[in-house]
Amino acid sequence: MSKDIQSSAAKILEGIGGAGNIKFLTCCATRLRFELNDNSIVDKAALDAIPEVMGCVPQSGERYQIVVGGGVATMHSALQLLLEQSKASGSADNTKTETKAAASNDDVKASLRSSGVRGKVAWVDGFFEYLSDSFRPILGILLGASLIIALCAVLDALHIVDFRGDKSAGWVFVDSMWHSVFYFLPIMVAYNASKKLKVDPWLGAAIMGALMTPDFQKLTSLASTSSIKDATLGTVSHVAHVFGLPMQLNDYSGNVFVPLIMVAVLALVYRFLKKIIPENLHMVFVPFLSLIIMIPLTAFLIGPLGVWIGTYLGLGLAWLNTHAPFVFAILIPLLYPFLVPLGLHWPLNALMLMNIQTLGYDFIQGPMGVWNFACFGATAGVLLISLREKDATMRQTASGALAAGLFGGISEPSLYGIHLRFKKVYPRLLAGCLAGGVTLAVLSSMYGSVKTQAFAFTSLLTIPVFHPMWIYAVSIAVAFVVPMILIVLFDYRTAEEKAEHKE
Repeated sequence: MSKDIQSSAAKILEGIGGAGNIKFLTCCATRLRFELNDNSIVDKAALDAIPEVMGCVPQSGERYQIVVGGGVATMHSALQLLLEQSKASGSADNTKTETKAAASNDDVKASLRSSGVRGKVAWVDGFFEYLSDSFRPILGILLGASLIIALCAVLDALHIVDFRGDKSAGWVFVDSMWHSVFYFLPIMVAYNASKKLKVDPWLGAAIMGALMTPDFQKLTSLASTSSIKDATLGTVSHVAHVFGLPMQLNDYSGNVFVPLIMVAVLALVYRFLKKIIPENLHMVFVPFLSLIIMIPLTAFLIGPLGVWIGTYLGLGLAWLNTHAPFVFAILIPLLYPFLVPLGLHWPLNALMLMNIQTLGYDFIQGPMGVWNFACFGATAGVLLISLREKDATMRQTASGALAAGLFGGISEPSLYGIHLRFKKVYPRLLAGCLAGGVTLAVLSSMYGSVKTQAFAFTSLLTIPVFHPMWIYAVSIAVAFVVPMILIVLFDYRTAEEKAEHKE
């Protein structure tokens, strides 16, 4: 670990209010995520001055996020080391926390919260934190799997390997490399969601895993199981009769709605059991009774409900995409710039996965890619201006954010490091979203809408997974170029911001 990282970690720790102000620390793909004793003592100006910090996001419930980009794991490790050293030496600096906490009041906290992107309603924040924290720890493997899919798509496009026909054992094995991630995704989501709600994460994983065992799947082939054809979806559903009760059987591989609902109910059951069972019996009877209660409840009720919710939300969007494709192709890119900062895009991500599971393809990721590349184009414009003005600080921020976007499909470094800091960026960004969306809508109306059979992070590397590929490529190119040119020509700062930035 470099001395620069150690020094920056120490400055972050000081700016956040010292070790004594930190209740909990974790990280996601680009952000350090703190739960603090007191948000009001955070020195935002000091944090913004640290080179690795791309932005700060105060939130409700004494939560705080610091955007540091792709090096977040290293910075998190450095901070954890400092916290462990502080705890071991007993030298956690609580003086600053206690002094300023006494001076703080509700007006100060309200001001801080209103300065963040989110944070006015605690339960809303909590809901979307639950959604996002259920996915964030597995973003890396989702990205890795999507790149394997992209590689296969390139080989298929070049007619090197036919991934639609009969494949050799070797290429079937390659399929398992990415398919494993999406097949067992419900178990991973259940684990993360349980951890978020302070339930034994292995308990959540085991309950979800019970619905994915060969024994559960075997129920579909029993003589007593009846089959029903859904005319709307064109699928066949199976109903088993378990102890005289009808149980709808579903393929839960790749499903994310079911584990999210199941864990929310499990948390209530888990806490109730811990309350009524003597503490010395927790280890045996809390997991035992949780399994006995939650597996049947999930199989009979929560599972079918989760599948129904996800399926019909997807069908609703599919209806809009079919009957008003022009509106859909423009609406999604224009919505995403407002959904992502609020964390409201996670339900749409879940719908993408559900579409692939139920329909065999997804139609949301194409328009979403338009937004992403408009975002990256705005960052490229800022980078060109920083090169022209020889602005080393902004050049470092923009180049890191652009690399994370173009090769990883991650928009947060651009969003929090640049776009939300300067008032003129969003109008140029939205112009790119509109131009790319209109391009996608016009071309799709003539040659067919853009679809993908894989959940892919929309980066340069995953362009081949979209079909028709050329329509998608032209649309994201337009979305990228328009904001870049607008920012180069008309800047991304107001006169006041430009003067302040130069100082």
